Amino acid sequence: MLRRFVSVPRTLPLRATNVAAVRSHHIVGVHRDTKVNNQKTPFTFSDENKKEIEKILAKYPPQYKKGAIMPLLDLGQHQHGFCSIGVMNEVAKICEVPPMRVYEVASFYTMFQREPIGKCHVGVCTNIACMLHGAEDVFAAAKDFVKNNNADGYYSLEEVECSGACTNAPVAEVNNIYFEDLTSEGIVQVLKDFKQGKAVPGPYAGRESLVNLKVRRHLCLERRHST
Repeated sequence: MLRRFVSVPRTLPLRATNVAAVRSHHIVGVHRDTKVNNQKTPFTFSDENKKEIEKILAKYPPQYKKGAIMPLLDLGQHQHGFCSIGVMNEVAKICEVPPMRVYEVASFYTMFQREPIGKCHVGVCTNIACMLHGAEDVFAAAKDFVKNNNADGYYSLEEVECSGACTNAPVAEVNNIYFEDLTSEGIVQVLKDFKQGKAVPGPYAGRESLVNLKVRRHLCLERRHST
């Protein structure tokens, strides 16, 4: 005889599904032509960068030029300001790969900006170490400042994943320059100073190194001093 299945009321509610927070980033899954970024917008590396390209390609066997895709994209981004479709096509031509291979790389890694950015591009780290030290407040302050002080398009802002400077969290990268130990007031001051050419990189909490000043620097420090 078949067992009779009886539905039993749950004593505990099902776990609610958490909705991920909205993140501010520039990731674009599909290219959309714009006036400044389309197939008809030419791009050519400068003579100086062409010499740099020769040095980069020399690090790879001739049959593995595709290994240079990332450094060449980075070089193109620094010259052009962002990774336009023209930059990607030029890199594909140099590395002798189908353009799609370069598009795949550029659309996967968030450090490649595929749309124009401001002269002062700010990336606030909101990964776990920075988050625990108030990064969300830092980002909110930066976002509010940029919103109200960006009529000329000088600033652009995004959240980034781990910047690798967890000891000095929270951290913000401004044009790839690190500003550490930030507060809501500190990031606003950095942005103001950066526009005036007065911003000083590094920790903003009085320390002169990456070492946490509140803890011992070495496990044997006390023993060494006592002998």
